[in-house]
Amino acid sequence: MVPSIPDHPADVVVGSWPATARYDLDAAPGGLGLVQDLLNTISAGAPRQPDLLDDLGSATEWARLAVAQWSTATGRPAPAVPLDPAGLGELRTFREELLDGIDSGLRGTPDLGQSAEASDRVPAGSRTTEATLRLDRDGSVHLGPAGVGADLLISLVLAALFEAQLADVGRRIKTCRNPRCRVAFYDRSRNNSGVWHSVRACGHPTNLRAHRARQRQVD
Repeated sequence: MVPSIPDHPADVVVGSWPATARYDLDAAPGGLGLVQDLLNTISAGAPRQPDLLDDLGSATEWARLAVAQWSTATGRPAPAVPLDPAGLGELRTFREELLDGIDSGLRGTPDLGQSAEASDRVPAGSRTTEATLRLDRDGSVHLGPAGVGADLLISLVLAALFEAQLADVGRRIKTCRNPRCRVAFYDRSRNNSGVWHSVRACGHPTNLRAHRARQRQVD
């Protein structure tokens, strides 16, 4: 069983996104950081980080910290998101749908060579959740989440991604091109051309392996 996240893990700065901070990455702005943080609950990195949704204890603690950071980033009250075993299963499934959806968006076309396990997953576009529209006193309209537990957390993530897409920054959330990695990063390059979460950790080694493979074919 993966141990739960302590209140303030040694490798996570207080006030940071708990999953993303493990990979030493800049966080996406505003509520979009929650989308990135959910994606980064996966097991990745070197040394390998644990999957924060592996058990109910670590998932509950991640959700608590992530929602608190979402509140800090957006200035909105932090809702309670209690998880139960069924809700944790839904959250894991949603994370994989989101990963697959972002990967497919980056590729532009479906991956015909994907594994049987991946092909059996529910398509990302089929996910639905509840939300509300709220008119504030200043005349601005906000998309608010709805539901309880995992449903509320999924609603928060989708609302944040929807708002980011409206602002044309949702496309800057990407997963690392290294198939052994898949860490989610926010591409701050001017032309949105980044493909590696870290050029040093993933870009150079992957390009080197590809170069050596081409050399072997020539030889």
